[in-house]
Amino acid sequence: MVNAKVLLVEDTPSLARVYAEYLKKAAFTVKVVETGAAALEAIRESAPQVVLLDLQLPDMNGMEILKHVSGQQIPTAVVVITAHASVNLAVEAMRYGAYDFVVKPFTADRLLVTVRNAVERLRLAQLVDTFTDELARGKYHGFIGASFPMQAVYRIIDSAAASRATVFITGESGTGKEVCAEAIHRQSPRKDKPFVAINCGAIPKELMESEIFGHVKGSFTGAVADREGAAARADGGTLFLDEICEMELGLQTKLLRFIQTGTFQKVGGTRLEKVDLRILCATNRDPLREVEDGRFREDLYYRLHVIPVHLPPLRDREDDVLDIARQFLSDYAAEEGKGFRRFHPAVEQVLRDYHWPGNVRQLQNVIRNVVVLHDGEEVTAAMLPSPLNQHLALQPQPSHRYQPASIEEPVVAHVADAYPVSPGPRPIRPLWLVEKEAIEEAIAACDGNIPRAAAQLGISASTIYRKRMAWEAEGRA
Repeated sequence: MVNAKVLLVEDTPSLARVYAEYLKKAAFTVKVVETGAAALEAIRESAPQVVLLDLQLPDMNGMEILKHVSGQQIPTAVVVITAHASVNLAVEAMRYGAYDFVVKPFTADRLLVTVRNAVERLRLAQLVDTFTDELARGKYHGFIGASFPMQAVYRIIDSAAASRATVFITGESGTGKEVCAEAIHRQSPRKDKPFVAINCGAIPKELMESEIFGHVKGSFTGAVADREGAAARADGGTLFLDEICEMELGLQTKLLRFIQTGTFQKVGGTRLEKVDLRILCATNRDPLREVEDGRFREDLYYRLHVIPVHLPPLRDREDDVLDIARQFLSDYAAEEGKGFRRFHPAVEQVLRDYHWPGNVRQLQNVIRNVVVLHDGEEVTAAMLPSPLNQHLALQPQPSHRYQPASIEEPVVAHVADAYPVSPGPRPIRPLWLVEKEAIEEAIAACDGNIPRAAAQLGISASTIYRKRMAWEAEGRA
């Protein structure tokens, strides 16, 4: 609120001076203009948080300025001030989005309370818009998915990208750790510089040092020429060390020194070289367990583990699996010249229910298998490869899953199942209490996994979060 910008549109100089002094004493930054044209120009240059708008201006009616702000959706709270008040005028001003309507003369307290409330309302509206935009963010630098767990990952990437701090990415195989590293790079100021990735588990340990730092001619058998390593190639950009826990202890010591000093020597070389790069690393193991078991240096762990990012497994990402599967289906159908457009509902159910131990990589392979071996407009259950076809055969009945057409109805149906009708009358209990008990029982049955509980209840996880917040706010938690 302090230093919020206020544009005062008032053509009476004496009143403008008085109002401006009120606002400046309260630590607002004030700009005063006397005409509508000047007001429109000031709003275009930099939208103030609040516009105090007199309607009777020498060159136009202030209502035209209000209509402009409303029509252009400028993030500004407009407070109309006038000495010629009427109900019709107030209604028209509110219809065009005015935050408040203040009648002259007014006291300093009335003005300051109105402006402070307008600033706070604008701040809250922007927070809501930001949150809504985040929830709607279904694609993000190579990621697909709008689930709550992935929104948390996107926010960490947004926050960490601008820093030089090392990011340690963890997650099961196939969850997209390299995609995450590339997202951090592409979101960072280094995005126009190189992104160099090395898989520490795919390169023989005797060649790993050369791969990172390079070598000089003749330093070992087969070194027939000088070679730049990944560190030099990533200068100015980002070096991504995937499966970092596979690195041998001797090389971990050299990597630690490199991170601390930014300098290195090529294998067989004597010249010290310096680079400016950011290091990102990833592992599908538990790094602390690797430290405890003596396979990973503790000092290197704490040097690398500055900003942790954990990628959730696909089974915990709500309905992201369907969004990802549809994207793969579209891409591979176009690539293979096939006619696939959609999944049969039974197939969508299998995709939701399957555990996906291989995560997104396994899903990718399944969809490619279907597209390569079959054709048609719709993917049917008969087209699914093993083990998904076996999983389908084991389903005794359709599971209760979230359907977009209804949110509340499946909850009521599940509550009826949870509380079967018994002979004789039962006490009637409040519906919110019955619903709350059903949701809490589902969460407990799923070991606290809210997305899984929501799927069993036939609702979305966001519905559970929203209801729990409402119960807490009402003192019913």
